Amino acid sequence: MVLAATNLTVGEVARRAGVPVSTLHFYEAQGLIESHRTSGNQRRYHRLVLRLIAIIKVAQRVGIPLAQIRDNIARLPSGHVRNAADWAALSSAWFTQLDHRIALLTRLRDQLDSCIGCGCLSLSDCPLRNPDDIAADIGTGAWAFPPSGDDPREDADPENYH
Repeated sequence: MVLAATNLTVGEVARRAGVPVSTLHFYEAQGLIESHRTSGNQRRYHRLVLRLIAIIKVAQRVGIPLAQIRDNIARLPSGHVRNAADWAALSSAWFTQLDHRIALLTRLRDQLDSCIGCGCLSLSDCPLRNPDDIAADIGTGAWAFPPSGDDPREDADPENYH
């Protein structure tokens, strides 16, 4: 039956993708995936959504925020079955961000033993929390740096830090 081969129910997609139905509803509400409705108002997904869900899951696993995943997916050309070149363009959009995160985690791993045991309590000397005393560049007061590890001087709005 051709219909079953290209259009899957929400339950079929959930089972084959290994996610709960609620995740599919959430992904759809976030604009990550699309479905269409039958005359009986039931969701149906094209089978190609399975590849997209796999990519979303991998991107989430490496820490790419859903908003960024959605924005990058939206930039892919539409109107054709996405191919290897489209997926390569998607992954290259995340390459620099992942390299930055890997460098940050490597630095953390390499300095963690000395950091935990140093007892310095000096934010100005901490190579992990305040490399090169970047906190001095953004003003006085207590600053917690963003969890992303981004340089806080790029956005020194106190509302962005907690």
